[in-house]
Amino acid sequence: MSRIHFLTGLLALSLVVGCKAQSAPAAAPDAALNRRIEVLVRSQFGIPPDVSVSLGQRKASQITGYDSLPITLAHGATKKEIGFLISSDNTKLARLETFDLAKDPVFNIDVTGRPIRGNPNAKVTVINFDDLQCPYCARMHSSLFPQTLDRYKDKVRFVYKDDPLSEIHPWAMHAAVDANCIAAQNPETYWNFVDYIHAHGQEVSGEDRNVQKSYATLDRIARQEATLAKLDSTKLDACLAKQDDSQVKASAKEAESLGIEGTPAVFVDGERINGALPAEQVWIVIDRALRAAGVEPPPPAQPAQPAAKGK
Repeated sequence: MSRIHFLTGLLALSLVVGCKAQSAPAAAPDAALNRRIEVLVRSQFGIPPDVSVSLGQRKASQITGYDSLPITLAHGATKKEIGFLISSDNTKLARLETFDLAKDPVFNIDVTGRPIRGNPNAKVTVINFDDLQCPYCARMHSSLFPQTLDRYKDKVRFVYKDDPLSEIHPWAMHAAVDANCIAAQNPETYWNFVDYIHAHGQEVSGEDRNVQKSYATLDRIARQEATLAKLDSTKLDACLAKQDDSQVKASAKEAESLGIEGTPAVFVDGERINGALPAEQVWIVIDRALRAAGVEPPPPAQPAQPAAKGK
């Protein structure tokens, strides 16, 4: 993320630390100080030349030794005011940011109705935004299941959300819809379908990369899993034929709101893991979440001992 994108995306702040506001604002900065502030802001945050930077009225703040100083960035008709703090002696410029712990989206990912693998009542939840055509997702999936699931057993629950990158993965959306058609009837069969697709992506893609054939293959695999699980075939066929992608698109929109730009994107009780990391690194994050929840993680895996040589 660019510095300017980061800066302009910030909200105006209100920080209370138990200190009393100053009785009167300090004197307004002079032109030389204004220029120094503008140059520093431009250089520190990489602001493009065609974006104007203007300083607002300096006011008393609730931080001892600092005044508030609003700075407005403008490009054409678009404007954004950013709150800064400047020391009373005009020697330091500060930028503080507050976060709403109750409303942070990483702690409020909607998993309502999603199939759960593992203990439904586990204190730690691993959420993975998944693309069924993504090879890196397949790698992460093979690490989570069975290796990570076997390690944590009933201590963790796993939930998958849909984030198909349709621009580069032409059958990912269809696969997600088919998976959800199965999930509507049986969560366990959903996981069987996901396991199979992640392990047989080349089969779905086919040698000629014909997307219509891929769709037919996905539907065939979905029906095979449904038959093994004795699901309602009539209901499943209707769902597969309809291809209602509204649920998948809602999940993808949520992924966008979380700043997810690629898959897999894993959240362990809110802590984010980007990309397909080795299992041991994922375990570090899960262990940390378990300890925070008051649950002792499993002991570290012991390296395999070499077999004794015969005499």
